[in-house]
Amino acid sequence: MSSCKPNKEEHMRKPDWLKIKLNTNDEYRGLKKMMREKNLHTVCEEARCPNIHECWGERRTATFMILGDICTRACRFCAVKTGLPNELDLQEPERVADSVVLMNLKHVVITVVARDDLKDGGASVLAETVRAIRRKSPQTSVEVLPSDMGGIEENLQILMDAKPDILNHNIETVRSLTKRVRARATYDRSLEFLRRSKEMQPEIPTKSSLMIGLGETEEEIIEVMDDLRANNVDIMTIGQYLQPTKKHIAVKKYYSPLEFGKLRKIAMDKGFSHCEAGPLVRSSYHADEQVNAATKQRQMLNQ
Repeated sequence: MSSCKPNKEEHMRKPDWLKIKLNTNDEYRGLKKMMREKNLHTVCEEARCPNIHECWGERRTATFMILGDICTRACRFCAVKTGLPNELDLQEPERVADSVVLMNLKHVVITVVARDDLKDGGASVLAETVRAIRRKSPQTSVEVLPSDMGGIEENLQILMDAKPDILNHNIETVRSLTKRVRARATYDRSLEFLRRSKEMQPEIPTKSSLMIGLGETEEEIIEVMDDLRANNVDIMTIGQYLQPTKKHIAVKKYYSPLEFGKLRKIAMDKGFSHCEAGPLVRSSYHADEQVNAATKQRQMLNQ
């Protein structure tokens, strides 16, 4: 009698266009040292972003992850640690603002691990971080990237009252794959979160990101675009999903740069003010340009 081994998802080999040359120069190493000294975390590092050297060095942008580095959710695509979070650090907003000044950042993205253990989902600390950066580095544009904060409207209101320059909340994947890919979050709750954000502060651009390569169809990708536009989302980013470890969900397809170019054109034709689409694009990639594009479009509409 032959023995049968459990089926495992096939691991695909990365194509040539996903190979990058790391540029670990003195500036990058100095910034990384400062992060550790101030006990700060960046998504750039935690999520193993392939663009970290370009953003930190050439573009003067960075994504800080506050409220600790342990997430209460265990999404199958994400490399961030999961478990029981640490106690709140109420001095963190000031330390983040100080680092923004020291790094001389033009644009900063502030994101949070999901904190389902907190009544406000971390909204108060996130809002205070926005205000701290405004006080210490008023020339820096500030983008926030929260979780759905439990879908509670009062939590979102706390954040929107701080008036960030961009509200970013990621849809992550298509409707049919959401339950398999994301933990606790739902497709419709994310759309509602984005819609409410725009209703609370109509002048603040909203943004969302989609990972592809998880088994979705082109029709489903276009459906996401339509759903985001129907909820007044201004900016969209589309990037290739890359499997962080063998424990995470496997890649089903690597899209070519040509295919990403086609998707970007479709998105722009649907009315997004800006769309970044490419194999190495992540939610915060070229975020400074996205602020400028959304601002220009808003000015044109108001003329």
